Amino acid sequence: MDSEPRVEEYMTHEVATVSPSDSVVTVTERINEPDGPSGFPVCEEGIVVGFVTGRDLLAAEDTATVAEVMSDDIIVADPEMAITDAARVILRSDIQKLPVVDDEGRLIGIISNTDVIRSQIERATPEKVGKLSRTLTELHGVDIARERRQVELAALIPTQAEVYGDELEGRRYELERGLAEPLVVIDTRDGDAGGLYLADGHHRVLAADQLGIEQMEAYVIVPAEPIDLGIARTAAEQELSSISDVSIVEHSRHPLVKTTTQLQ
Repeated sequence: MDSEPRVEEYMTHEVATVSPSDSVVTVTERINEPDGPSGFPVCEEGIVVGFVTGRDLLAAEDTATVAEVMSDDIIVADPEMAITDAARVILRSDIQKLPVVDDEGRLIGIISNTDVIRSQIERATPEKVGKLSRTLTELHGVDIARERRQVELAALIPTQAEVYGDELEGRRYELERGLAEPLVVIDTRDGDAGGLYLADGHHRVLAADQLGIEQMEAYVIVPAEPIDLGIARTAAEQELSSISDVSIVEHSRHPLVKTTTQLQ
């Protein structure tokens, strides 16, 4: 069976729309609102008849209507369309959003480039977790349980001593838009022993801490019995016990990055 996720799994169901008879002034005001969208599907009795963006409105007369400036030859998606096919359409057409319609052309949702990115993130992380789980089983001969849950950032033990400041900016951007991957954590806690070790996501955690986020979604790997975890030894050797122990360094200070002066 084809396991490819479909557009309907990731589309936004509640969609703001405009009418062909709406004035350019009214729609411009809605786009210019603090959380306003970049554009609207144009619907008449529920049927999609076009799409209007801020760019369409720029040169329009104040007295014009949406019908006069909208694009009426637009691409739409079927809810059963594979998400990867929607991604190709969005990329090749240089658009940000695809209205999703039923067989009668009625609007039932919208799929954006952000939704597509989120779908790929949600597919990639479980594969990463599965590979790490299999490795731990092969190395230590123990059964592994996997959970997905919220974890307290204050409870995490980091396993790398440094992160790069410039990369933190990208992670903050992703967090603010709901695009960050879940963390990958190994839970070896057994009474007072063991800990909640951060295996993947140090930049995300530091960025979240800067934003005042206290909890994050994580895939948690739980060995059935205590194991001698290599990353736990690394954390102990580097005296890492909390995220406050992780240093932020500038990318330009990386040992493999040289300045133009150094190269002369």
